[in-house]
Amino acid sequence: MRSERVTVTLPAELVAEARDAVRRGSAASLSAYVAEAVQGRQDRDRSLATLASLYGGPPPADELDAARRSLRPGPPVAVG
Repeated sequence: MRSERVTVTLPAELVAEARDAVRRGSAASLSAYVAEAVQGRQDRDRSLATLASLYGGPPPADELDAARRSLRPGPPVAVG
């Protein structure tokens, strides 16, 4: 994928957290962290657009809430 340099302004707290993720090894770079976040937003937007096309408009809030609850991970399971 071709890359393009852009300039964005973010709240300092978000930048600090992103840099911390890079220091911990959770992201290869600040750019990679931001690209992953943007990709996640675009994925959610596409999913919501697909649901809207299936429902003929925005899905009912109660159904979205139920879907979000079912997709949340449960508590960690002890191993051993």
